[in-house]
Amino acid sequence: MKIELISTIVCPECGYKKEEEMPTTACQFFYECDNCKKILKPKEGDCCVFCSYGTVACPSFQEGTNCCS
Repeated sequence: MKIELISTIVCPECGYKKEEEMPTTACQFFYECDNCKKILKPKEGDCCVFCSYGTVACPSFQEGTNCCS
């Protein structure tokens, strides 16, 4: 299975979308929207902002592991 490293984050506050490369060595807990400057945090039960607001889940989730453990 090929791991996708590009995900588009969609800001829940203003709807702004931006394509980002996901880190492969750590969770990304915070993300600042370039448009409205809101700081995004993972939703309860998600390990990172990509799992909560991205079009593609983080690499660890894609591999079937928990990136926070």
